[in-house]
Amino acid sequence: MDFDTLIFDSNGLIPAIVQDRSGGIRMMAWLNREALQRTLDTGFVTFWSRSRRSLWVKGETSGNRLRLIQIHPDCDADTLLILADPEGPSCHRGTQSCFDAVPGGGQPPSPGPATLPWLGRLEALLKARKATADPAGSYTQKLFAQGVDRIAKKVVEEAGEVILAAKNDDREAFLGEAADLLFHLDLLLLERGAGLLDVVEVLHRRHAEAAGRPS
Repeated sequence: MDFDTLIFDSNGLIPAIVQDRSGGIRMMAWLNREALQRTLDTGFVTFWSRSRRSLWVKGETSGNRLRLIQIHPDCDADTLLILADPEGPSCHRGTQSCFDAVPGGGQPPSPGPATLPWLGRLEALLKARKATADPAGSYTQKLFAQGVDRIAKKVVEEAGEVILAAKNDDREAFLGEAADLLFHLDLLLLERGAGLLDVVEVLHRRHAEAAGRPS
């Protein structure tokens, strides 16, 4: 990583958001150049503690470390997104995230573009295939060129394959068929002007409504 492209503030610090593989936001903290270099060298996320004015290896005492996957600067290069595998809770309260609903009420924030980041990148690629739909193109381009009926038929076919695979004792085959179903379902959503995040929003809204109903 080229530190010269990053913009640190007047105190030599840069904020970082930590996200896990599922897209869940775990915490926010600050890094200076030394903390960033230590993170890259050790593979465990290290911050700069503004209160103690010292380096702070997340989980060094509790064991709840953050194992580094990747670091990405934002478009302005003044904020970092750290993808990490948490080895336990990330909040000092013992919760998975510092952004969990507060005790005594409140709902977790609505899911946003960070939800399942890899699926978001896949969906962006599929949108590009849709924009270049071509009967003589790639498999995905051909499906988009054939329209909603053909894509919907594939979803039905893949759903049947998932059901058949679920009856057999082959986890990998079952997961493979489920992946095919999700892929083709995303194609259908995009064909109808929607996306996976819209489905997640519906689930989130239903959950929030159910949580608000009296028992």
